[in-house]
Amino acid sequence: MDSVRVDKWLWAARFFKTRSLAAKEVGAGHVTLAGMRIKPARMLQVDDLLTIRAGYETYTVRVCALSERRGPAPVARQLYEETAESVAQREQAAAERLLAKSMEISPAKRPDKRERRKIRQFLKKE
Repeated sequence: MDSVRVDKWLWAARFFKTRSLAAKEVGAGHVTLAGMRIKPARMLQVDDLLTIRAGYETYTVRVCALSERRGPAPVARQLYEETAESVAQREQAAAERLLAKSMEISPAKRPDKRERRKIRQFLKKE
C-alpha cells in the first residue's frame, strides 16, 4: 500500500473515534497537509506532514506508516511521529489551561432559594 485516504488514516491512527467524525473534521479545515487545507478523500503517503486540531489539542505529526485498519493503541502510535515542537506546544498549552482553571473564582456554595430570587429579579431589571 503506497497511499491511503486521510480520513481512514486519522481513524486508524486513533486521532478520531469514528471515520465519519474524521471526515467531518478534515472537511471543516481542522486537518492540514503541509499547511494546506485538504479534503477527506485526499491520499496520504509516508513522510507527509499533518497538522491536526482535535479539541484543545493541536498535533503536528509526520506519517511513518499507512494503515486502513484500526488496531490497538500501541500499534496506532507507530503510524506517526509527533514533532518535538508540537509536544512542547501541547505541554505549554495544557499548563496554561491548568493555571487559568486554578485562577477561577468559584462560589463557596450554591445559592439558596432567597438568593436565586434576588438573582432572577436582578436579571429582569437589565
